[in-house]
Amino acid sequence: MKQRNNCSVSLSNFTMQTHTSLSLALILSAGLLAGCEGTGPSTQNGALAGGALGALAGGIIGNNSGGHNALGGALIGGVVGAIAGGAIGNNIDHENGTVYGSEQAATTTVVVEAPPPMPPPPAAPMAMGQPPTPDAVWIDGYWAWDGRQYIWANPHWIIPPPGYHQYYAPHWHRRPDGSSVYVYGYWR
Repeated sequence: MKQRNNCSVSLSNFTMQTHTSLSLALILSAGLLAGCEGTGPSTQNGALAGGALGALAGGIIGNNSGGHNALGGALIGGVVGAIAGGAIGNNIDHENGTVYGSEQAATTTVVVEAPPPMPPPPAAPMAMGQPPTPDAVWIDGYWAWDGRQYIWANPHWIIPPPGYHQYYAPHWHRRPDGSSVYVYGYWR
């Protein structure tokens, strides 16, 4: 009976350690990649899913190892999983282009007292030409801020993401306190 009771306590401790480990790993994972500037939804979802799966796998492996260290395994697995999941998700975001569906979602954490002055557009305007498909949308050229300098994006035709029809170019938004926040381009 004592043997059975000890087994029950060990299982209970393992369960408690695993829940604590998973919680810590998820918090660390979320903090690592979910709020990174310039990431998209696939990066954030990949980081969270990778962190959760990594924490679970690490907790199981850590508990089954000679040291029975579920907490350490979960923490390491969670961090490694979050980094791997975020990297895979980030690659998807870069391949597909991050789609922001509102100004709020596209608003960055880049806040300045006054936005840097924009350079003038290039002298030679581009001709629109024919749209590649009937649902293509013409995007006017615009200056995009990369955190250090403006980069000119040439005007072009683009097929909008499903469910979207109008593109709003990146811009600085004046806030009530007088500062300006940078907003990435987004679709509506």
